[in-house]
Amino acid sequence: MIVGVPKEIKNSEFRVGLTPGSVREYVAHGHQVIVETGAGLGIKTSDADYQAVGATIVANASDVFSKADMVVKVKEPQPSEWAQLREGQILYTYLHLAPDPAQTKGLIESGVTAIAYETVTDKRGGLPLLAPMSEVAGRLAVQAGAYALTAHQGGRGLLMGGVPGVLPAKVLIVGGGVVGTHSAKMAAGLGADVTILDVSLRRLGELDDIFQGRVKTRYSTFEALDEETDGADVVVGAVLIPGASAPKLVTREMLKGMKEGSVLVDVAIDQGGCFETSKATTHEDPTYEVDDVLHYCVANMPGAVPLTSSHALNNATLRYGVQLADHGLDALRNDAHLRNGLNVHKGQVTYEAVSKALNHNYVPALDALG
Repeated sequence: MIVGVPKEIKNSEFRVGLTPGSVREYVAHGHQVIVETGAGLGIKTSDADYQAVGATIVANASDVFSKADMVVKVKEPQPSEWAQLREGQILYTYLHLAPDPAQTKGLIESGVTAIAYETVTDKRGGLPLLAPMSEVAGRLAVQAGAYALTAHQGGRGLLMGGVPGVLPAKVLIVGGGVVGTHSAKMAAGLGADVTILDVSLRRLGELDDIFQGRVKTRYSTFEALDEETDGADVVVGAVLIPGASAPKLVTREMLKGMKEGSVLVDVAIDQGGCFETSKATTHEDPTYEVDDVLHYCVANMPGAVPLTSSHALNNATLRYGVQLADHGLDALRNDAHLRNGLNVHKGQVTYEAVSKALNHNYVPALDALG
């Protein structure tokens, strides 16, 4: 199989779909890998580094999309990219289709087989290809919140961990999954006063054991959200419903009770955001204000640390990617967890949460594959 790696073109996206180490694995399995020139520059990797492990460098993205049997990316295809996809080709990347009808339409019309990292599952019910970027984003969310709290960024002028004699910032984390857990680790490590809200009592118990009293836990209700947002300096939105649009948990009304210069960091923005006032931003222009509350809603947060992110992502995606290259669509037929990543195939929406969010007809993945 010819496996293609285009350069990422989303705003301020410096990650790459395959590192040289991953390319070496594909080549060892007998596959040809073509890489767009400059694709690895964001992780300080040259074309020569890719050539040294057996990749062929091509001049532009058009060469990748026209020649590759499988395209491996990081972020969802942009309009110029989905226009080049075709039936019989596999797209293996993050998609986040539920809040993105235009991309979904583009993938349907292309006929491509589109596999979303974020909906591949494992035996424990986890999301193994989403987890590494959730870990990165969770930690970055606290860094972003701490920076946004500084006065020159429009924040309250507050140091996250305080100093002796001065109270630390109060950090509220909405959602106790992978993002929430890593946000809590970072915030608690900086000395903040941290509270996590979640609707799972079991998860709250696990978090209580993990943090041994360093982080407070509370069952999430609208009353709890109202009370906790009023006192928070930073609120991290870390809610996920796999493949579906995020629920709007923090309302515009709640902002009225928040402190001037407090900060909302919406890590769920890829799935539409979990704050009513969220709208996607970029690393170039990451924040905006609503009712004197600063919003940080960058849709590709891990792109800020591409060296860490690319290697962490490749560690998770490589095994499944090689399966796809080795066995084609049979890899999906034979592995239910990988098949859960199939979102679109030959013009059909094969992931139920996406079909419901965008009002498309749903065709179960096995039925679509035949």
